[in-house]
Amino acid sequence: MSGIKMGDAVVVKQGINDPDLGIDIGGWQGRILDVQAAKGGEILVHIQWDSVTLQQMPDSAIEQCEGQGLDWAEMYLDMGEIEPAAPRDTEADVARMREKLADKFAWSYLGEPGKRIRQVLVGVDEDEEMDALSAWEEYLEANLSFPFEAEVDEYQEKGPLQAGDRVKVTGIGLVDDMYGIIVDVRHERKKYALPLCDLAAIDRRSPNRQIVDDYRVWFANR
Repeated sequence: MSGIKMGDAVVVKQGINDPDLGIDIGGWQGRILDVQAAKGGEILVHIQWDSVTLQQMPDSAIEQCEGQGLDWAEMYLDMGEIEPAAPRDTEADVARMREKLADKFAWSYLGEPGKRIRQVLVGVDEDEEMDALSAWEEYLEANLSFPFEAEVDEYQEKGPLQAGDRVKVTGIGLVDDMYGIIVDVRHERKKYALPLCDLAAIDRRSPNRQIVDDYRVWFANR
């Protein structure tokens, strides 16, 4: 294919598979970002998918890319695997769709915990951390079974409780913009308040274990 240049619209020929995921990408369309000479005389084209292709891309493909650290919005293909096409959108359309999908699949790189975290935060602007914490508070109140046994699982810089201590979590106390969800706990005969992110539910068979772990994963990666 001669005369191809940056910005040209191209479409993937039928029968072509994604070189990393192995799925059929025939008919996917985008714009040329770069053209490069590869070893062996091959010519590689760097393609940015257009907004129509991005919108139609299977969720499973994006989740796999996130899990493998691949860019789902772009791809390198051999020059012989594409052909010219008519543009279907603008670069501004592409930017908007990329942002929308990036928000939707923000936690997919974490695998199954990421999917569960995403469900907790549906419709939440995660740039507003207190909104995200409020969503977690609501979810935890509805799904945790109190009281439950937990272990202090993080180093405590100060206070009477230390890593390894076992406590009984009796409920959610408050939400703090620095320490997140603060829970009320009992240790021996005394009451304390601890960040939930510092605790691990002891009973591995209880749903509480996964719920608390998911919150801790989110808090550590937010």
